[in-house]
This record gives sequence, structure tokens and C-alpha cells, in this order.
Amino acid sequence: MSTNTEIIAQYWAFASFVTTAFIFCFLILFISWFLGGRSSGRCKNIPFESGINSVGNTHIKLSINFYLIAMLFVIFDVEALFLYAWAVSVRENGWIGFIEATIFIVTILLSLIYIIKFGVLNLVKKYP
Repeated sequence: MSTNTEIIAQYWAFASFVTTAFIFCFLILFISWFLGGRSSGRCKNIPFESGINSVGNTHIKLSINFYLIAMLFVIFDVEALFLYAWAVSVRENGWIGFIEATIFIVTILLSLIYIIKFGVLNLVKKYP
């Protein structure tokens, strides 16, 4: 086979794959619409969470500490991923990589000590 024929065959294979995927998705959506239930009632559009009907307003004021703790969790989680990547390649990095990882871990620990001393992780406010 020539090169042009191979390229055209690859394009046709890709185009047929994409076309088949779209047809399959639309077919599944059509079948679910056709076979799906159409019941209606007065409680049909009420929010329902784990067997408990919702009560009150959904606009609740939360403390900023919850968001701060979530951001800190994400930051320390990403740092744990960096340490995992370092642990996988520890033999290739040698002593230079070990020293860099040690500096990284010390920086993490110092920042965690600073956060604890600053009182960011305390959810309960202490009033004088």
C-alpha cells in the first residue's frame, strides 16, 4: 500500500469511529427518552437529599474557615503528590534529589507549624 492510501485509511477509520460514537450517544439518549417515565405530581420537583426533605433556605452563611481549610487541604494534597513523584524516582535523583526533597519537607513542616500557631485550623472562635 502506498503512503497516501494508508493516511486516507486512517482518516476513514477515525471518521467512522467518531460517527459511530455520536450515533451511539444519540441512540442511547433517544431510547432513554422513549422508554423513560413521564409521571408528574406535586412532590415531583421538590429537592430530595438522602431521604430527607429539605427545610429552610439554601443560602446559609458559612464561616470562611471552612473554605480556608479546604484550600489548605488541596495545597498539602498537591505537595503529597510531589513527594510521591519524588519517591518513585529516588534512585535516579541521587543525593541532590534527596537534599531537595528534605528542603521541601522542612518547608512544608514549617508552613504547617506557622498555620497551627496562627490558629487557622481552629474552627471554634475564642472570645476574650
